[in-house]
Amino acid sequence: MRIRATVAAVSGALALSAFAVPAAQAADSASVADIAKTWGLSTTASGKSAFRASTATTAATLDVTFSDVKVNKGKPIVVGTTKHVVTPVTYTLTHGADVDITSPKFLNGPVLYLGSELTLDSDVLSGDEPGTCTATSATTASCTADLDFYPGEGGLVNSDARTWKVGGVALKDNGNAEPGTALQSDLGTVKLQRYSKLTVNASPEPVKKGRTITVTGALTRANWETNKYAGYTSQSVALQFKKKGATSYTTVKTIKSDSRGNLKTTVTASVDGTFRYSFAGTSTTPAVNSAGDAIDVQ
Repeated sequence: MRIRATVAAVSGALALSAFAVPAAQAADSASVADIAKTWGLSTTASGKSAFRASTATTAATLDVTFSDVKVNKGKPIVVGTTKHVVTPVTYTLTHGADVDITSPKFLNGPVLYLGSELTLDSDVLSGDEPGTCTATSATTASCTADLDFYPGEGGLVNSDARTWKVGGVALKDNGNAEPGTALQSDLGTVKLQRYSKLTVNASPEPVKKGRTITVTGALTRANWETNKYAGYTSQSVALQFKKKGATSYTTVKTIKSDSRGNLKTTVTASVDGTFRYSFAGTSTTPAVNSAGDAIDVQ
């Protein structure tokens, strides 16, 4: 889920507001009440969030810190074109004795952000729900949360495929007093990547020994703005071969995908075996191997 929120200093306090931001277009502004409700903060009997407009302009610092944050078990987050992707996060929460982590008026969770520091003016990626914490001492807790990605609903743009910083956000409804907030930057990094696909076809089949085999294929990756797969151009891809009876592939040659992501090369038929293409990946796109295509050499 993408959220945009703004914070500024007002008489030593924090001015706080939040905005739900669909990808590739400006968002309608919203209040802290809206983000609190999205994360499931308790509401009053009237159904309105306890973060009222009268208190949304100020906020008190909340004694909460995050540590040992692990996003997706240390692996990149890979997102396709339409499927909702849920990414697990684990972390430790340390808090002051006055912070009741079991209260429905307290919520916290990880976010992904860009820039030198996490502020509520940051464009962040977050989860649909706050984290869930289990106390391990009077002032520490072991927590889990999810980050949610909706590529099919405009939740991402292609430029989001990059390395993001990890931060933590905590909110507390203090009733008629100022709401509490805590923001923490530099809790780690994680790559957000566009899902990749790779195909192969070796022909003719069968083929006489010494004749030419043409091996074609295509390297594509998710386009989060069209919700389709598009060719990944000018990328180095290895053609690999596994002799019949062998257990591993060896690289025959390396070629580059064309302006549409297509692959094509030729080799000389020698023995029975299987061809595949192998892409090592980039910072924005994960590594992928095609399925194998067997050749019968006669």
